[in-house]
Amino acid sequence: MAKLLYSVTMSLDGFIAGPGGDMSWLTPHLGPNPLVDDLITRVGSILAGNRTFRGDDPYKGTEHEGEAFGGGWSGPQFVLTHHAPAEPVPGVTFAGDLDTAVKQAKAAAGEKYVNVLGADIARQCLAAGVLDEILVLIAPVLLGDGVRLFSHPGGTDIRLERLHMSEAPQAANLWYRVLR
Repeated sequence: MAKLLYSVTMSLDGFIAGPGGDMSWLTPHLGPNPLVDDLITRVGSILAGNRTFRGDDPYKGTEHEGEAFGGGWSGPQFVLTHHAPAEPVPGVTFAGDLDTAVKQAKAAAGEKYVNVLGADIARQCLAAGVLDEILVLIAPVLLGDGVRLFSHPGGTDIRLERLHMSEAPQAANLWYRVLR
């Protein structure tokens, strides 16, 4: 059965996007990473939040703009939103609730990962108890402001078990299992 994996690149000070969701900070930190190259082959579907789907793209202005993993992956994508576009988007299914979106993404992924994209949807998956793993690539940069990796006003304690730790030229890789 498919597992839900939140994979994300984060600045050393804990931000996954700059102010206003700006992703241009990430562009110079995209580069060879054997762990990511391997992960791409193990992703069966993508589950994204609406802001991530409609948001800024670190590949903006390149031939891979709008493509998952910079064009390295293609497959079914599921977007959690209450405002689906009037016109269909090829390869993208819009769902109005988390349970439906997760079920559809898992069914499409088969035995592979559902790659979760977006801080808010990852937070929702954690709260619902459906997020299985977290992969954080730590980029050597301090942003100072923006969208945090995880934010839960009032605090929360989510225990994690480290599965893997490695380095790549552009990042330190930390992979965790969410303990329930």
